[in-house]
Amino acid sequence: MTGKKIILECEREVAVESPDHLMPWGTRRDSSRNHRFNEKLYKIYGKEFPSVLDLGCSGGGFVRDCHDDGCLAVGLEGSDFSKKHRRAEWASIPDNLFTCDITRRFQLYIEGERRKRPIKFDVITSWEVMEHIAEENLPALFDNAARHLAKGGMWIMSIANSSDVVSGVELHQTIRSKAWWVGRLTGHGFIHAPEMEGYFCSQYVRGKFDNDTTFHVIVTNDRARLPPIPSQSIFTVASDYWVGSRPQQLLRRFTYGW
Repeated sequence: MTGKKIILECEREVAVESPDHLMPWGTRRDSSRNHRFNEKLYKIYGKEFPSVLDLGCSGGGFVRDCHDDGCLAVGLEGSDFSKKHRRAEWASIPDNLFTCDITRRFQLYIEGERRKRPIKFDVITSWEVMEHIAEENLPALFDNAARHLAKGGMWIMSIANSSDVVSGVELHQTIRSKAWWVGRLTGHGFIHAPEMEGYFCSQYVRGKFDNDTTFHVIVTNDRARLPPIPSQSIFTVASDYWVGSRPQQLLRRFTYGW
């Protein structure tokens, strides 16, 4: 992981029109992480730790884990709630977490010896973020992601296809099926990579099993340059489906009381 300064230039530092900023909910509670996802991600890249950009990072738990593991990791959050309250990992890695309206143009740079240079990320993630973006703002978000994704990189996202009303405010602005999302993304130049979705075997940072109300989408910008999928034993695949599953949670609660 580089020790050089990360620089953000953005059109708008806070998503002031977003219901998630006006009615802080997930941004005041969440700081999701899943070490098993990280382990599977790193196996794809072998000895090289990937650079990671998390869009909608909330408390920054996933970014902190990537940072501690040795990745160049950056998180962007539309609400300034966690920053103001130094909540979760905003107190521990403030140089890697930034507030930014991701539906307005932004550019991340890394400090160089003579000049700053734009960062291209191997992996971009969006954990239950896409549904919070209004449809008319999606093209700008897609442009931002495309500009920051390295050739052959992956954009990994979990998306909810259900309403989420808090105190009378609908937080989910775009409630659509997986097919609709894949269509919009491919229409913007991204390429669907379902084989990568299968590789992670339900081990994501948010959302476990795909169904009608939540699912995962992985896209790339160059299928030919996607890293190969590592081989996995039957035991590993079975463990992926077991860890975090409802039966495993029930067994743990029955055995340990938590």
